[in-house]
Amino acid sequence: MEITIRNLCKNYVVEGKDFAALDHIALTIPANKIFTLLGPSGCGKTTLLRCIVGLEAPDAGEIIIGDEVVFSSQKGISLAPEKRGLGMVFQSYAIWPHMTVFDNVAYPLQTRKVPKEEIAERVEKTLHFVQLDGFGKRPATKLSGGQQQRVALARALAAEPKVILFDEPLSNLDAKLREETRKELRRFLTELAITAVYVTHDRLEALSLSDKIAVMKSGKIVEIGTPWEIYFDSDRRFVADFIGRVNFIEGSVSENGQDFTAVSSSIGRIVCEKKKDYPVGEKVTVGIRPEFIETCRADPGKGENTFRGKIESLVFVGDVWEAEARIGDTLLVLRIDPTLPVAGGDEIFLHLNRRYCSLLFN
Repeated sequence: MEITIRNLCKNYVVEGKDFAALDHIALTIPANKIFTLLGPSGCGKTTLLRCIVGLEAPDAGEIIIGDEVVFSSQKGISLAPEKRGLGMVFQSYAIWPHMTVFDNVAYPLQTRKVPKEEIAERVEKTLHFVQLDGFGKRPATKLSGGQQQRVALARALAAEPKVILFDEPLSNLDAKLREETRKELRRFLTELAITAVYVTHDRLEALSLSDKIAVMKSGKIVEIGTPWEIYFDSDRRFVADFIGRVNFIEGSVSENGQDFTAVSSSIGRIVCEKKKDYPVGEKVTVGIRPEFIETCRADPGKGENTFRGKIESLVFVGDVWEAEARIGDTLLVLRIDPTLPVAGGDEIFLHLNRRYCSLLFN
């Protein structure tokens, strides 16, 4: 079920001043895909989710789910949450501790007066899907965090919603369980082929779960793309920085070649893969992630984008050395193979892969 959002606005008054939580949001969420709203706290992502589900009333705009207008300020339409055919999984799970697993999952169906036999069949089917067979009679309080998360998912799915929405549902889990649950959730949602809207500030969740990501900042959509596009090909400094560690090198465009753009920078001439022509002399920021800087003890002989630097710090984190190296006045963050014999103060050669040198703009 596709979701279309047109010119959506939501304002709050904070300390006597108007604050735009949503600033003319225009967005199409594709059917049967996992679509993630990603951004820092206060960017508007949860407000947008709550507007879609009907828990917040926008000040202006339109929300269409499938072919049905569920909110329109111009037409005076605002359907109640229970009439929108949506399921929602909250950050707190909202599991009722005095109920069994079965009763938690069955509750939305009971409130809709679904016949008991159908309730039993749908609850059993849903618990099987989320791998909680045999858990129906257990008290909800006796479950682990990951199991409670699956109960919350089962409760949302039991009503067979057109769309399911998630508000940071994994934030209460420890790191290892969060990683395992991400994989499970991705598998569940892919098998269901249902439209899912997922809110998070965690870039790993966004990258590993999503078919598409919308990055938000200050009530606006900054960029939309696949996880691969957002991570590798963004030309927005905010997006590149938010989605992962990145080095920023200031400079200006010095040449537009047939398949490259050259930048005169603080560390020397940097050649970037060409995406379009930029005016010579235009101020730009070159962004390159640590994993795309090759480190060698001797000059690799690759010519372009090879620089001599000195290691200033090394931290061993298991699979790599996390290091900092200085080239002139510029400090770069690196990831060095732990088998490479290096120490603080060593001189090394750094090669920047032109394919992953991005020109970034504010």
